[in-house]
Amino acid sequence: MRLVLVGPPGAGKGTQAEFIAAHLSVPKISTGDLFRANVGQGTPLGLEAKKYMDSGQLVPDEVTINMVKERLGDPDATDGFLLDGFPRNVPQAKVLDDMLSELSVKIDIVLELIVDNDEVVRRLSGRRTCRGCGKIWHIEFDPTAKPGKCDRCGGELFQRDDDRPDTVQNRLMVYAEQTAPLVDFYAAQGKVVGIDATGPVEDVTERAIDALRPYEG
Repeated sequence: MRLVLVGPPGAGKGTQAEFIAAHLSVPKISTGDLFRANVGQGTPLGLEAKKYMDSGQLVPDEVTINMVKERLGDPDATDGFLLDGFPRNVPQAKVLDDMLSELSVKIDIVLELIVDNDEVVRRLSGRRTCRGCGKIWHIEFDPTAKPGKCDRCGGELFQRDDDRPDTVQNRLMVYAEQTAPLVDFYAAQGKVVGIDATGPVEDVTERAIDALRPYEG
């Protein structure tokens, strides 16, 4: 199965991608992993991406697309894959369709994780990161024994700029502008399946696998 996973920030895409990919026995391909691997290995694409990342700019679509194209050419992706974080917009989706067409394959299904904005803000703005060991806690879902102190190393907890409510709201606005049209693009091809992504991780995984079952085989 060739699957694209979409959903707003805080929907749990990274977590669900791991479980779903394992269930389907396909590689999980995320742009974050691709950036880290290419930068870490010092590949030409990694060096190009690093220039933009170091200056705080977004990595251009062309660089991201070429990383994805290389990864899709690996032997383990021949019989299927799960894409997490790509495509992010309609132009990327069209390029992806063209790339896959060259390989005589296509996206089978797009799984949308549906979470309302209030829940996303609640999830992300409650995160606290340890300055010492980097572990992420949550004031509501995974609190520490002592407020403001890490249970693991005793380090001070802080709220990352990315997790502040106003930043989260802005990320949601960007997501709505870029990704709502993407969902419409795939829905027009009859490829979108949406699931409720609230509740325990295990429940969401079960819903996802149930939703994908008709397309397996």
